[in-house]
Amino acid sequence: MFTVKGILGGLVKVVGQLDPAMFMPSDPPPPRRPVQYAEHNESDEDRQFRTVFQKLAGDDMEVSPAELMNILNRIIGKHADLKTDGFSIESCRSMVAVMDSDSTGKLGFHEFKHLWNNIKKWQGVYKSYDADGSGVIGADELPSAFEAAGFPLNDHLYQMIIRRYSDENGNMDFDNYVGCLVRLDAMWRAFKTLDKDSNGTIKVNIQEWLQLTMYS
Repeated sequence: MFTVKGILGGLVKVVGQLDPAMFMPSDPPPPRRPVQYAEHNESDEDRQFRTVFQKLAGDDMEVSPAELMNILNRIIGKHADLKTDGFSIESCRSMVAVMDSDSTGKLGFHEFKHLWNNIKKWQGVYKSYDADGSGVIGADELPSAFEAAGFPLNDHLYQMIIRRYSDENGNMDFDNYVGCLVRLDAMWRAFKTLDKDSNGTIKVNIQEWLQLTMYS
């Protein structure tokens, strides 16, 4: 019979050798600001992006998981060099959950822009580490691809990620690569928030643990 102690003990063994200082997660999205503030303080680039966002998000000015799925799949369909089965509604729910800083269940402008910028950055990494031009990243290419994205992991974690996000041959396509990185990025930022003493360890109760893991 599996026990909580046994499961968590195995997880601690896997992550215990990681050096927190080596990780380079993205900065969190800025807090939601009134439209009046945006109109007077945004750069030209932000204003242009807001115009695009308004067309994508609709009248409520927020992107739901279903809308995010449609946006990503419409765009990724134009890139034949990226192999993907398409972003599923479940992966988009997960992405919205881990980027949803104000707990609305949708992505506002700054949350969406933050995710969008990360996806563009990770797309460049993905293509540069697809050494054979197959459209997927092989198991032997993954460590370098994750490290270039800011997440140097140990062998145990790579094996866990391969089992969770790769196909039976160990190849990872683009939507799984992005989905994995979004979660890594968000979970690392959550860890840093809880690590009040910056000593690389945190203490959470069961309620905090469930909130952290279930809405992701």
